[in-house]
Amino acid sequence: MKTPLILILLFITLQTWSQTKIDSSKIIKVLSFNILHGATTKGDFNLDLIAKVITDANPDFVALQEVDYKTNRAKKYDLVTELGWRTKMAPLYARAMHYDGGEYGEGILSKHTFLQTRNIALPYIPGDEPRAAVEITTVLPSMDTISFIGTHLDHLKLETNRIMQANHINKVFSKNQYPSILTGDLNAEPKSETMQILERLWTPSYNKENPQPTFPSNGPSKKIDYVMFYPKHRWKVLKTEIIQDTIASDHCAYLVTLQLLDE
Repeated sequence: MKTPLILILLFITLQTWSQTKIDSSKIIKVLSFNILHGATTKGDFNLDLIAKVITDANPDFVALQEVDYKTNRAKKYDLVTELGWRTKMAPLYARAMHYDGGEYGEGILSKHTFLQTRNIALPYIPGDEPRAAVEITTVLPSMDTISFIGTHLDHLKLETNRIMQANHINKVFSKNQYPSILTGDLNAEPKSETMQILERLWTPSYNKENPQPTFPSNGPSKKIDYVMFYPKHRWKVLKTEIIQDTIASDHCAYLVTLQLLDE
């Protein structure tokens, strides 16, 4: 009489284990990294150092901010392509504005190829710096399609531009048909109006009771770099990590491991 009971218990255990086992093909690592237009905090130019921060983190997707494209100050390098070559990831550059003999904007690095890309210009007060949000749509090894967005919001003390930009991001990307991730240097602290607007749509990955500061890298005191996702029921945060390299950039890199959940 004991044998059937043992078999039943074994079946229940195996069934529970199979239900709780995480599908690794649905796990992705996302990195947000403001790269200080290719400079370091020592004032030199060292793309290998920036690339090492990225390769050591081993992300699937990277959102890069303060990316120069063939500017004089960046020695006429196409920074995102150079970093793509060094990290063996697919690069994408998106212009926010013309600057210093070249361009300045956002970059994305990806382990996966692009189904579709777009660059969304964000609103700003004339005379201030233009900003942009760059998006890729791609397919994970699990054969799920997702969208990944990188952005860099206005840096001025007044929130006027950031509020307009946050509202526009919500308006544009709320129409996405695929699960989406929003990543970048938002220049806004957790309880700001900018973040309250974004969090009407996006779920943040950080712990609100204990937000980990990301800036400046030589003594982080403010959280302004983020990974957020939409819709809430399609994503689960597995891990967050602040990568503090005081030379590679004035920002810490922010690494988040996410699991894509089934419908």
